[in-house]
Amino acid sequence: MTISDTRTQETDTSGDVIAGLLAANGHEIRLRALVKDEPAAVQDAIRSNLVAAQVIITTGGTGITSRDSTYEAISQMLDKRIDGFGELFRSLSFQEIGAAAMLSRACAGTIGRTAVFALPGSEHAVRLAMTRLILPEIGHVVRELNR
Repeated sequence: MTISDTRTQETDTSGDVIAGLLAANGHEIRLRALVKDEPAAVQDAIRSNLVAAQVIITTGGTGITSRDSTYEAISQMLDKRIDGFGELFRSLSFQEIGAAAMLSRACAGTIGRTAVFALPGSEHAVRLAMTRLILPEIGHVVRELNR
Protein backbone atom coordinates (compact mmCIF):
# COMPACT_ATOMS: atom_id res chain seq x y z
CA MET A 1 0.00 0.00 0.00
CA THR A 2 1.62 3.23 -1.16
CA ILE A 3 0.61 6.29 0.83
CA SER A 4 1.20 9.42 -1.20
CA ASP A 5 -0.42 12.54 -2.54
CA THR A 6 1.83 12.57 -5.61
CA ARG A 7 2.66 9.02 -6.73
CA THR A 8 0.81 7.23 -9.50
CA GLN A 9 0.93 3.59 -10.59
CA GLU A 10 3.57 4.61 -13.12
CA THR A 11 5.79 6.40 -10.56
CA ASP A 12 5.30 4.06 -7.60
CA THR A 13 8.85 2.67 -7.59
CA SER A 14 8.80 1.87 -3.87
CA GLY A 15 5.60 -0.12 -4.26
CA ASP A 16 7.21 -1.91 -7.20
CA VAL A 17 10.19 -2.85 -5.02
CA ILE A 18 7.95 -4.25 -2.28
CA ALA A 19 5.82 -6.25 -4.72
CA GLY A 20 8.85 -7.48 -6.67
CA LEU A 21 10.75 -8.64 -3.60
CA LEU A 22 7.70 -10.34 -2.11
CA ALA A 23 6.94 -12.18 -5.36
CA ALA A 24 10.60 -13.15 -5.86
CA ASN A 25 10.55 -14.70 -2.39
CA GLY A 26 7.40 -16.73 -3.02
CA HIS A 27 4.85 -14.55 -1.26
CA GLU A 28 1.37 -13.95 -2.65
CA ILE A 29 0.39 -10.33 -3.21
CA ARG A 30 -3.35 -9.97 -2.78
CA LEU A 31 -3.63 -6.24 -3.31
CA ARG A 32 -1.64 -3.18 -4.29
CA ALA A 33 -3.16 0.19 -3.62
CA LEU A 34 -2.39 3.89 -3.76
CA VAL A 35 -3.89 5.79 -0.82
CA LYS A 36 -3.87 9.54 -0.23
CA ASP A 37 -1.87 10.69 2.79
CA GLU A 38 -4.98 11.31 4.88
CA PRO A 39 -5.28 9.50 8.23
CA ALA A 40 -8.89 8.38 7.69
CA ALA A 41 -8.11 7.07 4.19
CA VAL A 42 -5.06 5.15 5.48
CA GLN A 43 -7.01 3.63 8.36
CA ASP A 44 -9.95 2.69 6.09
CA ALA A 45 -7.60 1.01 3.60
CA ILE A 46 -5.91 -0.98 6.34
CA ARG A 47 -9.19 -1.97 8.01
CA SER A 48 -10.65 -3.17 4.71
CA ASN A 49 -7.69 -5.53 4.18
CA LEU A 50 -7.22 -6.99 7.67
CA VAL A 51 -9.27 -10.12 7.01
CA ALA A 52 -7.62 -10.96 3.67
CA ALA A 53 -3.98 -10.20 4.56
CA GLN A 54 -1.53 -11.79 6.95
CA VAL A 55 0.85 -8.87 6.41
CA ILE A 56 0.26 -5.30 5.26
CA ILE A 57 3.27 -3.28 4.12
CA THR A 58 2.91 0.44 3.53
CA THR A 59 5.36 2.86 2.00
CA GLY A 60 5.29 6.63 2.38
CA GLY A 61 4.14 9.24 4.85
CA THR A 62 6.53 8.32 7.68
CA GLY A 63 8.59 11.52 7.62
CA ILE A 64 8.06 14.74 9.54
CA THR A 65 6.59 17.07 6.91
CA SER A 66 3.19 18.59 7.53
CA ARG A 67 1.58 16.06 5.13
CA ASP A 68 3.21 12.97 6.68
CA SER A 69 0.52 11.31 8.78
CA THR A 70 1.04 7.58 8.22
CA TYR A 71 2.72 7.04 11.59
CA GLU A 72 -0.14 8.65 13.49
CA ALA A 73 -2.80 6.82 11.46
CA ILE A 74 -1.23 3.39 11.84
CA SER A 75 0.16 3.63 15.38
CA GLN A 76 -3.33 4.41 16.72
CA MET A 77 -4.59 1.15 15.23
CA LEU A 78 -1.91 -1.21 16.55
CA ASP A 79 -2.78 -3.79 19.19
CA LYS A 80 0.88 -4.59 19.77
CA ARG A 81 3.93 -2.65 18.63
CA ILE A 82 7.05 -4.26 17.25
CA ASP A 83 9.39 -1.55 18.51
CA GLY A 84 12.49 -3.45 17.46
CA PHE A 85 11.59 -3.01 13.79
CA GLY A 86 11.78 0.78 13.89
CA GLU A 87 14.86 0.70 16.08
CA LEU A 88 16.71 -1.71 13.80
CA PHE A 89 15.59 0.10 10.66
CA ARG A 90 16.92 3.42 11.93
CA SER A 91 20.17 1.77 13.02
CA LEU A 92 20.68 0.22 9.57
CA SER A 93 19.72 3.51 7.92
CA PHE A 94 22.19 5.41 10.10
CA GLN A 95 24.98 3.18 8.80
CA GLU A 96 24.07 4.25 5.26
CA ILE A 97 22.82 7.84 5.47
CA GLY A 98 24.01 9.10 8.83
CA ALA A 99 22.07 11.30 11.23
CA ALA A 100 19.19 11.88 8.80
CA ALA A 101 18.00 8.37 9.77
CA MET A 102 16.55 9.86 12.96
CA LEU A 103 13.85 11.57 10.87
CA SER A 104 12.29 8.25 9.89
CA ARG A 105 9.21 7.18 11.79
CA ALA A 106 9.09 3.71 10.24
CA CYS A 107 7.15 1.43 12.56
CA ALA A 108 5.54 -1.99 12.81
CA GLY A 109 3.04 -3.85 14.90
CA THR A 110 0.02 -6.07 14.84
CA ILE A 111 -3.68 -5.55 14.40
CA GLY A 112 -5.40 -8.76 15.39
CA ARG A 113 -3.55 -11.48 13.50
CA THR A 114 -2.19 -9.17 10.81
CA ALA A 115 1.32 -7.71 10.88
CA VAL A 116 1.64 -4.12 9.65
CA PHE A 117 4.93 -2.57 8.54
CA ALA A 118 5.05 1.16 7.73
CA LEU A 119 8.08 2.03 5.61
CA PRO A 120 9.39 5.34 4.30
CA GLY A 121 8.63 6.33 0.72
CA SER A 122 12.26 6.18 -0.44
CA GLU A 123 12.96 3.28 -2.78
CA HIS A 124 16.35 2.76 -1.13
CA ALA A 125 14.80 2.70 2.37
CA VAL A 126 12.15 0.22 1.22
CA ARG A 127 14.79 -2.09 -0.25
CA LEU A 128 16.79 -1.89 3.01
CA ALA A 129 13.78 -2.69 5.21
CA MET A 130 12.57 -5.49 2.97
CA THR A 131 15.89 -7.27 2.44
CA ARG A 132 17.42 -6.83 5.89
CA LEU A 133 14.38 -7.00 8.19
CA ILE A 134 11.01 -7.98 6.72
CA LEU A 135 11.82 -10.80 4.29
CA PRO A 136 14.14 -12.65 6.71
CA GLU A 137 11.43 -12.62 9.43
CA ILE A 138 8.08 -12.52 7.63
CA GLY A 139 7.47 -16.27 7.94
CA HIS A 140 8.33 -16.22 11.64
CA VAL A 141 6.06 -13.21 12.23
CA VAL A 142 3.11 -14.88 10.50
CA ARG A 143 3.65 -18.14 12.39
CA GLU A 144 3.75 -16.30 15.74
CA LEU A 145 0.54 -14.41 14.93
CA ASN A 146 -1.26 -17.65 14.18
CA ARG A 147 -0.29 -19.43 17.40
